[in-house]
Amino acid sequence: MTDTGIYQWEDLLDQLRPLGAKMRERIPERLRNDPHVMQESLRLLLSGVLRTTNDAIMHDRSHPIFVPELNICQNIFQPNADTIYKAALIEKGGTYRIRGDRGTTRMMILAQLGPDTLRTGQHHPAQDANDFNDLTIGADGSFDVILSPSRPQGHAGDWWELKPETEKLMVRIVGCDWGIEREPRFGIVRLDAAQASKGRPSLQQLAQRFSEIPGTAAVCALAFPDKVQKLRDEGLINTLKVVDFSQMSGLTRQSYYEGAYELADDEALITEVRIPKEVDYWSLILTNELYETIDWYHNQSSLNAAQAALDSDGLFRAVISARDPGVYNWLDTSGYPSGAVQGRWFNTDERPTPTMKKVKLSEVRMHLPADTALVTPEQRAEAIRERTLRAHTRIIW
Repeated sequence: MTDTGIYQWEDLLDQLRPLGAKMRERIPERLRNDPHVMQESLRLLLSGVLRTTNDAIMHDRSHPIFVPELNICQNIFQPNADTIYKAALIEKGGTYRIRGDRGTTRMMILAQLGPDTLRTGQHHPAQDANDFNDLTIGADGSFDVILSPSRPQGHAGDWWELKPETEKLMVRIVGCDWGIEREPRFGIVRLDAAQASKGRPSLQQLAQRFSEIPGTAAVCALAFPDKVQKLRDEGLINTLKVVDFSQMSGLTRQSYYEGAYELADDEALITEVRIPKEVDYWSLILTNELYETIDWYHNQSSLNAAQAALDSDGLFRAVISARDPGVYNWLDTSGYPSGAVQGRWFNTDERPTPTMKKVKLSEVRMHLPADTALVTPEQRAEAIRERTLRAHTRIIW
C-alpha cells in the first residue's frame, strides 16, 4: 500500500470471496455432498476471519498486546481442549517486558515464533520455548521478565534471550482442573519503543493491516480441512500412530499420536494405555471431519489427567461413541460419526501409543474391567453442566 492508499471495504469483500470456492475444493470429495459438513465449513472460514481480524484491529509491533490465537470460537489448527493460546506480534530485536500473575495452571510456556505461519502460509519450528515455571515466582504468583537480544545492562532480574528471527510470541496456558486452577494474568510492553504511548495509527499502517486479512484468513481456515482424509488415506481408521508437530510450532517436549475414527451409532472404540510414571501432562481429544476440535465446553469430547479415572490395574481406558455407554471415561463424538482422535504426552521419556478396539456399544462393558467406574444418566448430565461452568471460567482474552 502507498502512503495515501485506502484499502476499501469492497476490496476486503472481493478478496475474501474466493475463499468459499477454495474451501469447497479443499474438502474431501466424499464429503462435498453432505450439506451439514459444507455448512460447517463456513464456520471454519468465519473462525479464520475472526482470528486475523483481531490482529488487524489490535496489533502494533511497537505496542504489542496478547490476543486470542486459538480457542473455542477461533477453532482453527485443531486447538487442544486444555490449552488457552494467546499471541502478540512484535518487532525483531526489540526489548519487551512481560509481567503478571503466574496462576496455578499445569503449564505456561511462551513460544518464540518466526517467520509467522499466518503470514507466510508455511510452517516453521519455534525459535525457542520459555517456561514461566523457570522464573522467580512471588508468593502471590507474581513474575516479571525482560525479553531482549541481550541482557539489559544492570538488569539483575529474570531475563530471556529474544532470538533474532522472533516476530511473534505465543503463550500456551494448559489447565487440567478447569475452574479450580487459577488462570494466569499478564501483559506486555515494549521498553525501547520510540514513545510509550501508541497514538493514532497511520493511514499506511491501517491499510496494511486490513489488507492482510484475506491472506491470513485463508491460511487459518484452509490449513487442515483435509487432514482427517489424509489420515484415512494412510489407513489410519480406528487406529493410531505417532506424529511429529515440532516443525509446526509444536512444543519440543511434547509428543503426539493420532488417527481417524469412523463409528456407526451402535459401535464404540475402546482405547487403552498405561500412563507414564513421570509425565507433566497428558490428554485425549476428538475432532470432526474438518479437524475442528469438537466442542469441549458442552460435551465430554476430551479427557485429561485431572478429568479421567484410571482403572485399578493402572491403565487408562476410554470409550469413544455417539451414545453414552454409562462409563465414566466416555469420549462423546457429539453427532460426528467420523473425525480424528488425538493424544499428547508432555515432558516424559515414555511415549506409549494407546491401542484401539472397535466393539458393539451394547457389548462395551464385556471388554472392560469389572470395577470400571460407571455413571448414571443423571450423574452424566450433572457432570456436563459442571464441565461447562468450569470451562466458562477460563480466561480467553
